[in-house]
Amino acid sequence: MAFVVWLLIMATVAVAQQQITPEPIRLTAKEAVDYALANKNTVKTAKLDELIQLAKNKEVSGMALPNIAGTGSYQYNPITQKQMFNMRNFGLPKDSFTVVSFQLPHNLLGEVKLTQVLFDPSVLVALQARKTLEDLVAQNVTKTEIDVKENVYKAYYNVLSANKALTILSENISSLEKILGETKEIYKNGLAEKLDVDRLIVQFTNLQTEQTKLRNLIELGTASLKYQMGMPLKQSITLTDTLSTERIVADVLDMDKFDYSQRIEYQLLQTQKKANEYDLKRYKMKGLPSLQLFGSTGALRGSDKFDYFQNQMWYGYVNTGLNLSVPIFTGLQRKRQVDQAWLTVKKSEIAIEDAKLGIDLEREQSSSTFRNNVLTLEAQEKNMELAQDVYHTTQIKYREGVGSSLEMTTAENDLLTAQNNYFTALFNAIVAKIDLLKSYGKL
Repeated sequence: MAFVVWLLIMATVAVAQQQITPEPIRLTAKEAVDYALANKNTVKTAKLDELIQLAKNKEVSGMALPNIAGTGSYQYNPITQKQMFNMRNFGLPKDSFTVVSFQLPHNLLGEVKLTQVLFDPSVLVALQARKTLEDLVAQNVTKTEIDVKENVYKAYYNVLSANKALTILSENISSLEKILGETKEIYKNGLAEKLDVDRLIVQFTNLQTEQTKLRNLIELGTASLKYQMGMPLKQSITLTDTLSTERIVADVLDMDKFDYSQRIEYQLLQTQKKANEYDLKRYKMKGLPSLQLFGSTGALRGSDKFDYFQNQMWYGYVNTGLNLSVPIFTGLQRKRQVDQAWLTVKKSEIAIEDAKLGIDLEREQSSSTFRNNVLTLEAQEKNMELAQDVYHTTQIKYREGVGSSLEMTTAENDLLTAQNNYFTALFNAIVAKIDLLKSYGKL
């Protein structure tokens, strides 16, 4: 019985958990961007690349520190190597040859060896280049974050403008539904034609279809926004920012204050050029000698039998010295490597100049596009307001019996077209502002 009760309780808990849906998260555009910077996988990957580079830099630093290694070896010689010696060389009066072995069957060696780089051009340049490589990956993180910001802002305002369009379209449907109800009553009383009712029904159905399509578009746009944010699609969100002409036009950049270093792409190219210059320096310095300190100590013992676990005499030794390596001729490989590295630096310089031209073009295009879109938005907003006035006047005339349903349909279509044009202009203007901010390095 207790087991059955427990099963019922667990089943109830499982059903309750399935019914629990995540609470909607209210997000401003800035909060959506902050969420994306913390959760988007592309940003996480870029930051991991930065940590990898920091770990590599520590590895490079270790190249300048002493290296200590311990080794041990055991050698067994079943047949020892023998050599023939003339004993006359050892004081005998005449030639006398004998065979001597300088090996023992069993040999055991233990050694600790230290090496320290005193001067190595490749290590020196690698140490100098650490900060540049750190800057390179840090700037790559910044570029990734800027790209994420751009995508999130555009996706956010896309949904926001669609929501605003849906709100106004729903108001139009409510207004038309009311007129349709009134027209049906008038038709029942014989004061209106069936054609008037049919026209309004067709118009009402078309608006409902547009409403459904717009809701589907919002659902898709919201899913895209969540993806750009790195948010689970099942999480419900509510967008709290507002979108208006005044807000888009506000806080426009001072177009005269600009420096190429404000653009992360330019910074990346400059840092990459510096890294290439270190590469060139490394190949040039490969022609210099390298100096290394070494020292070792150990103990060894040979025996004619394996008796190393007994307390026998071991023979220790210590040695130290310097290793000097001087490149003399390397088949002109270093010269070719220097040439390639020099050409890579020149390519970096050309890329920087080309990037400056591209940035200038982006600034001009984004500025012109933004100005044009703002002018279009202002014109479409006035046009929509005018279409609303015409539509409301047509409604009044129709209710008073001095207007026709055809006029109503025409006014409704004109209003719908004006509203669509306005929302298109609204979204284009906010996208143009985002592109403008990015082109000036202010996103």
